[in-house]
Amino acid sequence: MDYTISLFLDTRRAKKSGKYPVKLRVFRAKPREQKLYSIPFEFTNSEFESTWLTKKTRGDNKEMRYRLEEVEQQAKDIAKNIKPFNFTTFEKKFLNRTGDNSDIFSIYNRIVKEYYIDGRIGTGDSYNLCLKTISAFLAHEKGKEIKKLQFHEITPEWLKKYENYMTKVRGCSRTTVGIYLRTLRATFNKAISDKEISSDLYPFRKHASENTKYIIPSGRNVKKALNINDLKKFFEASSESVEQLRARDFWFFSYSCNGMNLKDIALLKYKDIKNSSFTFLRAKTIQTSKQDLKPIQVHINDFAERVIRKYGNKNKDSYVFPILKETMTEKEQHRAIKNFIKYINQHIKAFAKKIGITTDISFYYARHSFSTQVIRKGGSLEYVMQALGHSDTKTTINYFAGFENESIKDISEQLINF
Repeated sequence: MDYTISLFLDTRRAKKSGKYPVKLRVFRAKPREQKLYSIPFEFTNSEFESTWLTKKTRGDNKEMRYRLEEVEQQAKDIAKNIKPFNFTTFEKKFLNRTGDNSDIFSIYNRIVKEYYIDGRIGTGDSYNLCLKTISAFLAHEKGKEIKKLQFHEITPEWLKKYENYMTKVRGCSRTTVGIYLRTLRATFNKAISDKEISSDLYPFRKHASENTKYIIPSGRNVKKALNINDLKKFFEASSESVEQLRARDFWFFSYSCNGMNLKDIALLKYKDIKNSSFTFLRAKTIQTSKQDLKPIQVHINDFAERVIRKYGNKNKDSYVFPILKETMTEKEQHRAIKNFIKYINQHIKAFAKKIGITTDISFYYARHSFSTQVIRKGGSLEYVMQALGHSDTKTTINYFAGFENESIKDISEQLINF
């Protein structure tokens, strides 16, 4: 046996109760690897010692010890039947040990746990939100809480009813409904790929000829880019609000640094900076592509340098900006980034409105504005694709807001100027 399974008290960080979580530890010697899995138990040091570490468990601790032994034995039984042992199969079976492979709720909960383990907190949250809307829809339809939903129950007709509920009852946009349903489609694809359900149950349209299948709604592709006049006005405007100026500075830092998203800005470290540039790997790409990772190089212009000097940490061994702390867990990092985006959006909307910019601006507009202005100023689509860290130009095209009327007129005038 090339692995060991045990329970231990993870005393690195206490919970709100003052107790520590118990973790299932799986260690493999060759290749050397260890993984920890959360289980629903927490103790103080003394409680864990009297319940688990002692050979003579007494009183109420006996029942708790039986429960811990049951979890440990389940894990050992699962691992024993995986030959050769591998973490991927173990996690799938252990995390889903109380579930039903044909039940949407069980599959969703398993996927969410897997995303959280991988540190993909945002994606896990998206699946969680979708599952909550499905649960709410079922309660609306049946008049009571439903805790199970089989794959075969999700038909094109069911999906149409869900869409109507989301748009007419909850008032969601088609874009929001599309986002949720794409997670449901991905769940079907995963269940089919894992041979947990038959491909015959797939309710979504793959080809135009499948008239009876369901089409996921897509919202209008709104171009999130400021024109050159609004960019100039926004950049040069002054404000008495320190918060608005800070939000505006971080917006233009993104704009001038290849349209970096806020997570990548938050994760930027001083060690990434060399001379007048820095390189980084998109956090999104690291999580979704394990191979062929392409670093993005960014030139630090005068404005970006001023932002770093003004808002950067004094400790050069840490993150450039004081958005995250080294001691944060991945969930805490996700929450801090989410809160900072909310802070920036709140203040730049107010700033933009005050100076007469009518566009419903957000931090994400910086990325689209960067892409659009580069192309309008003569940069190639391939350059923008590389700067954004995209793998193909089809994705990049969605970031381009097109040419302004004046540019179209100039191009037309030049066509016969031989």
